[in-house]
Amino acid sequence: MPSLTSYRPTEPPDSPVNDPDSDVDLDLEELDPSTSSHAQASRLLGHNQSPEQRAPRIALRNIRMGGLRRSGNRGRGYGDLGHDRDGINDAVGLLEDDSQGQRYSDGSHHAGDEAPLLDEYASHSRRSFASDRLQNLAHIGSSLRLPSFMSSTSANRQDEDGVFDNKEDDTSTSRTIAVGSPQSTRYPPNLVSNAKYTAFTFLPITLYNEFSFFFNMYFLLVALSQAIPALRIGYLSTYIAPLAFVLFITMGKEAYDDIERRRRDNEANSEEYVVLRFGESGQTGTPSHIPKHYKPKVSRKADRHPLTQRDRLSDIQEEEEQTEGQGWGHPSSSVEEVNKKSRDLKVGDVLKLSKGQRVPADVVILKCSTPEGAQAQMQAPESLDPETLLVSPLEGDANQNDPSSSLETAKNPEPGNSHTPDSRSSGETFIRTDQLDGETDWKLRLASALTQALPVEEFVRVRVTGGKPDKKVNEFVGQVELMTTRHDVLNNQSGESRISDGGHTAALSIDNTAWANTIIASQATTMAVIVYTGPQTRSALSTSLSRSKTGLLEYEINSLTKILCALTLALSVVLVALEGFSNTEGNIWYVKIMRFLVLFSTIVPISLRVNLDLGKSVYSWFIQRDPGIPGAVVRTSTIPEDLGRIEYLLSDKTGTLTQNEMEMKKIHVGTVSYANEAMDEVVGYIRHGFVGTLNDQALITPSSSYSTTAGVTATRTRREIGSRVRDVVLALALCHNVTPTVEEEDGQMTTSYQASSPDEIAIVRWTESVGLRLAYRDRKRMALESTDTGKIVVQVQILDIFPFTSDGKRMGIIVRFQEQLKPSSLGLDGGEVWFYQKGADTVMGSIVAANDWLDEETANMAREGLRTLVVGRKRLSSEQYRAFSASYQEASLAISGRDAGMQRVVAEFLEHDLELLGVTGVEDKLQRDVKPSLELLRNAGIKIWMLTGDKVETARCVAVSSKLVARGQYIYTVAKLKHKDNAQDHLDFLRSKTDSCLLIDGESLMLYLTHFRVDFISVAVRLPTVVACRCSPTQKADIAKLIKEFTKKRVCCIGDGGNDVSMIQAADVGVGIVGKEGRQASLAADFSIEQFCHLTKLLVWHGRNSYKRSAKLAQFVIHRGLIIAVCQTMYSIAIKFEPEGLYKDWLLVGYATVYTAAPVLSLVLDKDVDENLANLYPELYKELTSGRSLSYRTFFVWVFVSIYQGGMIQGLSQILTEVDGPRMVAVSYTVLVLNELLMVAIEITTWHPVMIMSIVGTFLFYIGSMPFLGGYFDLDFLLSWGFVWRVLAIGSISLIPPYAGKLIRRTMKPPSYRKVQGI
Repeated sequence: MPSLTSYRPTEPPDSPVNDPDSDVDLDLEELDPSTSSHAQASRLLGHNQSPEQRAPRIALRNIRMGGLRRSGNRGRGYGDLGHDRDGINDAVGLLEDDSQGQRYSDGSHHAGDEAPLLDEYASHSRRSFASDRLQNLAHIGSSLRLPSFMSSTSANRQDEDGVFDNKEDDTSTSRTIAVGSPQSTRYPPNLVSNAKYTAFTFLPITLYNEFSFFFNMYFLLVALSQAIPALRIGYLSTYIAPLAFVLFITMGKEAYDDIERRRRDNEANSEEYVVLRFGESGQTGTPSHIPKHYKPKVSRKADRHPLTQRDRLSDIQEEEEQTEGQGWGHPSSSVEEVNKKSRDLKVGDVLKLSKGQRVPADVVILKCSTPEGAQAQMQAPESLDPETLLVSPLEGDANQNDPSSSLETAKNPEPGNSHTPDSRSSGETFIRTDQLDGETDWKLRLASALTQALPVEEFVRVRVTGGKPDKKVNEFVGQVELMTTRHDVLNNQSGESRISDGGHTAALSIDNTAWANTIIASQATTMAVIVYTGPQTRSALSTSLSRSKTGLLEYEINSLTKILCALTLALSVVLVALEGFSNTEGNIWYVKIMRFLVLFSTIVPISLRVNLDLGKSVYSWFIQRDPGIPGAVVRTSTIPEDLGRIEYLLSDKTGTLTQNEMEMKKIHVGTVSYANEAMDEVVGYIRHGFVGTLNDQALITPSSSYSTTAGVTATRTRREIGSRVRDVVLALALCHNVTPTVEEEDGQMTTSYQASSPDEIAIVRWTESVGLRLAYRDRKRMALESTDTGKIVVQVQILDIFPFTSDGKRMGIIVRFQEQLKPSSLGLDGGEVWFYQKGADTVMGSIVAANDWLDEETANMAREGLRTLVVGRKRLSSEQYRAFSASYQEASLAISGRDAGMQRVVAEFLEHDLELLGVTGVEDKLQRDVKPSLELLRNAGIKIWMLTGDKVETARCVAVSSKLVARGQYIYTVAKLKHKDNAQDHLDFLRSKTDSCLLIDGESLMLYLTHFRVDFISVAVRLPTVVACRCSPTQKADIAKLIKEFTKKRVCCIGDGGNDVSMIQAADVGVGIVGKEGRQASLAADFSIEQFCHLTKLLVWHGRNSYKRSAKLAQFVIHRGLIIAVCQTMYSIAIKFEPEGLYKDWLLVGYATVYTAAPVLSLVLDKDVDENLANLYPELYKELTSGRSLSYRTFFVWVFVSIYQGGMIQGLSQILTEVDGPRMVAVSYTVLVLNELLMVAIEITTWHPVMIMSIVGTFLFYIGSMPFLGGYFDLDFLLSWGFVWRVLAIGSISLIPPYAGKLIRRTMKPPSYRKVQGI
């Protein structure tokens, strides 16, 4: 082969590319010259060897030395070890050329959808460190050609002088992170922030929000007009003080709410984590700071000269001695554990996480290790001989190139091999992501094999490269490099990828990451390096910014205020017009209009905002101190009235409606079904079916005869049923991906289970409860023991596993049963081989043998809301398994269409005519009182949508079990809609069947929202229930916004996870549930509760009261302002249309404050029905959504009442006393105050002691203040009977007609609450 020019990028002076200690220089022929070429070719194709065929777990340096002892190398000396390097460079060039057309063509880290390139780093957690490095060498071609974001040499490149730019992070480029060391780029702090304002933005934003309301702007203009002498009426403070008071109260509430948010954020940011601090190692002199200058000392040409053979020999011998004597030689750093608060965590910090901890930032997992106690307890049973690890060559080949097998290899840790130096490190951990994406399944995460085998002290030699921050929670492309020294890592932090830097590179994928707000679910200790912090985490990027929310009532009052303002202007113009637009001395006509506008400014009452804001504070106080809603918190106190106007409720599923705890509820074996108490019968069958035989060494296999030792009289039917029950329980105990682990709780060791699906854990727990416990599990073996005797009763060897996929909806396993505790031989014919499979009834129906009961039983369970799994089995002969294994291996070698080809082989050889064993029903436990709560909310006229990130089948089951979908209601499913051709047909069907429930997945939803946005939402909002599955956080928020925009109705969103924050913030009312795992949703919400069932009281009771009280309060305040304006109008007409004030200075201020404020404000304690009636008749809530309590109709009724009363009071006062003078003012003002107090009393439905005190107290205060009002009243006249009878007469004429009208209306057309009170 002609020599190709090798790839040599510019190396720094100390580059170890030609260093004899560099692992890159390792020649494949050192290990096996006869197979090196084959190994290179096979690895190029992405094939990897099975763990059983690899070298023992020893250091790579020892492998180099051991290479001399192989037969092919015995004639070579130490100095010959590097002589084949040119050949390797040729191979590198060839690999590079060959890969040019396909590697990274899709921007991902592998060549195509099917090829598992670099899978060894993500899948095989048990691989030896040596073989990992060898695989690196074989993949050197792919390592040279990196994705564009990794090979960007301009992103963070050193400048010409070699000085680092300590610049801000550029989010458009990738990032290179030195693990455990300071970073050259400044990244954002790791802060959680739900605050709406900063110190600089608070005043501008709040003032803008306040003056965007018309009546605030109106009063600002009125107050400013008093600076003009010609327009001034009375004291300037009369107009400025109320406005300032309103702004002070409102802004004070906003500030308090935001300070509370910051305080709660501070709690989350103060959560402490264990961080590894890497100090300098005494022997290595590792720099603790980032090098600032970098100058070459030796030319690259000189650096290429090879070292002498003697140098090589001495270096290798010295390295071998260090490796053998001290394991890893001198450590690269010293390590100590320190506690850091979440806010202090930085990119590059190494976290030590344990079970149950929240991940505070986006991390890449470096190492996972199982606690010693758990590992010691989970030893393999003595009967599992080490020889059972050995499998036939055929099996090894079958699994060698099987991606699914390699994945399962990682899923099943293999404890107990004490001869391996890393026996306690499985390299895997499970995380819960329900706070991030809403999915209930646990996710398996793996440490990169490159870092898993490293001692912690060597982490400082690791460099991680990742892409720019983005929202994609299910994607990540990156790489991890192991450099020669810590100095190299810091020097090369510029982001350049250089193979010649001595680094060994492995690809990183989503399997190597844990995003912020996920939870560590495994018992293993997880070491992880922070890659993205704070606002750049996936969680934060998927979350919209907080926004200020304004209630619907505010907008309605704003509209009414505009009408009042128009009325004021019209009145002013009319009064001037009646006099004529001729100018009098000192008064121009338009100045008169302006003065009238100022006089009538009470029509638009400034105190309205004060009263409403104080009312909101009272409602919030009631909610937070309600014993029926313990733990409720009001985080946004500006919108409690909106709780009474909700028409659409968008709810999350996981953690909101359900507890995410699975429980096996039912099992059907064809002729009989078991549930609840009948499970005791299953226990009896299992006890008899797994009793010991005469030979204590014998184990149970599916062919073992069913024992009837309990009674010889057992009928044949009973024996058959017992045998079927035993078979289905055995199948469930074997067909899964569950691994038992031991945990220490309160000093006692308890066994728990780990798996990616809570369904599987529920089933394995059930098999344990009926008598068959999973005692041991690793990649190749499984042992079951009887819970009665504690003895091993079943042992199997795992031959193949076919994991569950969302497309396949089934999982299978091939096992070989062991017949004796001490097996004599383990050839392929040594035991029964069985294929077990379980899956959804939709796919298993065609796989199992024909039967007449499966469809009926699965439909029955589905109606109960249970998640059904169909279980089947098939026995394979040795020949059948060999044929399958050979075909499966061949399919796994295909370059294109590999997955489809492998699935075809499984379908052809295994998935047909399975023996149907039974059907299981698993229940996802609902939150307390979810069913009655949903029914009550539906009766209240609220349309409920369930938006979840979970699977379609899961969502359907929960919708049925929670009674979200009524019994017998048709569920119309739209899933996997990729083209818009027939999308319209689905909408047409739904238009014709508006009482059905729509079940739609995220993919179809995206298509509708993109192409048929208006058509879709117009149909969907008419349906009583919509269930959307596989929704991203952004989609949830989009749906909330779309419903708001299209319907103009109030939307409430409720959730408990970080994935619900965007939806909660997009809603008119956001409710967060304090979840088990996190408080992110509750922190971002407007209202925080602890249970979903508390929502009914929050809406039906507190929402009703808040809205009804505020509506009454607003109308009363408007009435109070209108009536005094009417009096002013009558007075102006009487004095020949002059713009003079009737009540000036203190009388004007006192009327709006001390003389009427307390009684009017006491209306916030009124209630029309009690709580029991509100819950008993949720239909009462439906009336609130129409907004009748504060509508244009009720508004104009109050306007007419105000005109009548104002006209009567002022007109009669002038007629019975004098047109202008202190006597008239005394009579009209006194009647005005008494009229307001009595109107409040008339409007009260349910009396409260505070109401009585406020009305009586205000009246007494007014009487007591009269002697001090000599400047306005005639005090002598006040003491005469003439004053008293005039006040009583005018007051009666003013009050009796409106009260009579109210009584007549209530009798003729009573409101709904009156009707239910009479029942």
